[in-house]
Amino acid sequence: MHFYVELVKKTVEEFVKKGRIPSIPAEIPEDMKRKAGVFVSIKKKGKLRGCIGTFLPFTENIYTEIVRNAIATATEDPRFPPITEMELDDLEYSVDILSPPQPVKSLDELDPKKYGIIVVKDWKKGLLLPDIEGVNTVDEQLKIAKLKAGIDPFDSDVEIFKFKVERYR
Repeated sequence: MHFYVELVKKTVEEFVKKGRIPSIPAEIPEDMKRKAGVFVSIKKKGKLRGCIGTFLPFTENIYTEIVRNAIATATEDPRFPPITEMELDDLEYSVDILSPPQPVKSLDELDPKKYGIIVVKDWKKGLLLPDIEGVNTVDEQLKIAKLKAGIDPFDSDVEIFKFKVERYR
């Protein structure tokens, strides 16, 4: 198990069992000192159980970004009740480290298997990670991201950004 995923598992288990955030060690791995947006996804028996993240870094490094988003995924995803201790043995975790978003000039630049997208209209923003099961076309990806943002799925007057992810399971 990759150490990003181990950190999510440890964080979720300690928070669910003991109600506390694991302490941050004095020395964290060099790779975790950089800043990046991070998404944490949790599945239970293959089905989504929570997914929350940040498309831009919110904290001082990836380590704290993962811890923060692991707890939010386990307890704050509005689509699901908070994870309980009885569920812990059935959970699978993944971590996506996002590249900085790049503006999209043409839809030809997009590929839902390779790039995630962010759509923006006024104050509304919607994000969809890449390589999501069942999302095979750019049109499907854009429609879902717009719906998540509360934007009319047929509105073409939106800003679009793309990003890549490093995915760890």
